[in-house]
Amino acid sequence: MCGIAGWLAYSLDMQTQHDTLQRMTDTMARRGPDAEGLWLDRPIGLGHRRLSIIDLEGGKQPMLARQDDGQLAVAITYSGEIYNFRELRAELQLRGHRFHNRSDTEVALRAYLEWGEGFVEHLNGMFAFALWDRRSERLLLVRDRMGVKPLYYYPTGDGVVFGSEPKALLANPLVPRRVRADGLREILEMVKTPGHAVYDGMREVLPGEIIRVDRKGLTRHQYWRLDAREHADSLEQTIRHTRDLLEDIVERQIVADVPLCSLLSGGLDSSIITALASRKLLTAGKENIRSFSVDFDDHGSGFASDAVRGTPDAPFVRDLVERIHSCHGEIVLDSGELADPVLRSQVVRALDLPTAYWGDMWPSLYRLFEEVRRHSTVALSGESADEVFGGYRWFHDPEAVAAQTFPWLASVTGKYFDGKTLFDGGLLRQLDMPAFLADSYSQAIAETPVLPGESPVERRMRQMSYLNLTRFVQTLLDRKDRMSMAVGLEVRVPFCDHRLVEYAFNIPWTLKTFDGREKSILRAATRDLLPQSITDRVKSPYPSTQDPTYERALRESLASIMRSPDAPVRALLDPRRVSETLERPLGSISPMYDRMGMELAVGLNTWLTEQDISLDL
Repeated sequence: MCGIAGWLAYSLDMQTQHDTLQRMTDTMARRGPDAEGLWLDRPIGLGHRRLSIIDLEGGKQPMLARQDDGQLAVAITYSGEIYNFRELRAELQLRGHRFHNRSDTEVALRAYLEWGEGFVEHLNGMFAFALWDRRSERLLLVRDRMGVKPLYYYPTGDGVVFGSEPKALLANPLVPRRVRADGLREILEMVKTPGHAVYDGMREVLPGEIIRVDRKGLTRHQYWRLDAREHADSLEQTIRHTRDLLEDIVERQIVADVPLCSLLSGGLDSSIITALASRKLLTAGKENIRSFSVDFDDHGSGFASDAVRGTPDAPFVRDLVERIHSCHGEIVLDSGELADPVLRSQVVRALDLPTAYWGDMWPSLYRLFEEVRRHSTVALSGESADEVFGGYRWFHDPEAVAAQTFPWLASVTGKYFDGKTLFDGGLLRQLDMPAFLADSYSQAIAETPVLPGESPVERRMRQMSYLNLTRFVQTLLDRKDRMSMAVGLEVRVPFCDHRLVEYAFNIPWTLKTFDGREKSILRAATRDLLPQSITDRVKSPYPSTQDPTYERALRESLASIMRSPDAPVRALLDPRRVSETLERPLGSISPMYDRMGMELAVGLNTWLTEQDISLDL
């Protein structure tokens, strides 16, 4: 896992732009703390910061490939992992290719020389990279099918600026630190528009997309998208195939030349990945998986269930650890520290955006990953299983299913994703948030593939699945990527393997819920791996602190903002609403709902101030 940056300008000699390219590359230092590289060649400059995972000595970048006559053919700066690189290397060797190291990066290079742009269809993994073909003077920007790894770009008059995160692009003087109304709408609503990067003029390479840039301009090609296909397998075949896929996926994703661990919550998804990884490692004669869970040092009066979290994680974590005997560590976080302005600044710098929804979860993930990184460089996560198999409550809430909007904003779940409660009503009317939501929803529904002959119920549930897999999951993957890479930790997400996603997307809803439960197929496919307590457990999301210490610190930050005449977010807020919120007794504010408005206000102020952002509404 790494961070990449680059600049293509056909009118320039990049040797004269060395300092700018170095600054861009330096912004990626946390993503790649182990090594750096900068390669300049006429109109192109490629920068790389490396987190060494595979072939620690031989995988240095940017990496070059030459033709048989010794002439330079292709250069690449690459971030991610190709999980089938061993099979691809063997196939390419049979086709006459010679390799000089054991890295998956060289496999990508040689695959391009063999298959051209079609090489990306041979890759199984999470990746984002820039590939410069010197022979045709064409640049390719490529992103994995599910968008696990980020890649941003800013078209210019004669080329493009690009990088793993917005900060790499913002280090180039051509890219403005400006946000217009569309960008603010993205921040204020729990909806991520594919390709939209919030910053004016900046774009994000879509999942499954190739961007081509040559002297004629920029073109886009979607090499992968979700398709609607007939599902012919019986229930038993579906369960068996799901298990076979999971076995293969985990076996591929435990390959690393550095310490590996799993993130264990005690929920179904992370427990499946941890148990499978444990079994695979022990079968191969290796040490058992190391696992980590998280909790808070003080929940105040103790854990209290709510509409989102019904049970604490710790008892279920213990059940799995006792079953598989993993080498387990519990990471206990200081709730009060999570609202610390210094930590919030670190999170905002890592994100290049304000912290908003799940406010305390951003700093808690940051601290969790910091602690995990002391022991491991690679972590396996159960992220995305709920989107793939229909695990969220809104999949099973008739009101949310029927609503003509994004399901996580409907019914009982919607109030947990509203961060606009403290913002000025005039501003919200100016932004016309209902129209923005309606347009975004219509666009997503229009994209959803249709299977001829589907019943209305099956068609609607396919739409629900598509909304989650293309809109909601991107927010979670971004959060996981930024917080982990900010501390040099690679997090792998087995449930995002495109083969599993394609297969599960086309399992009929009646089959997905054959026993009346959420994620029925997944439970049935893995029941033998887990304690019954976990198999029967109802979905419970990543924990949020219930300690009043956190709320008190958050209130103090918001009050300080309102006392400061120079705080940029003040002009966006409704002072009356803010005052009413701050006057309420400590503990009377819902940790998930009322707190969300404070989270967004404080996070937005930090971002506008420290990132020197210009709002042009």
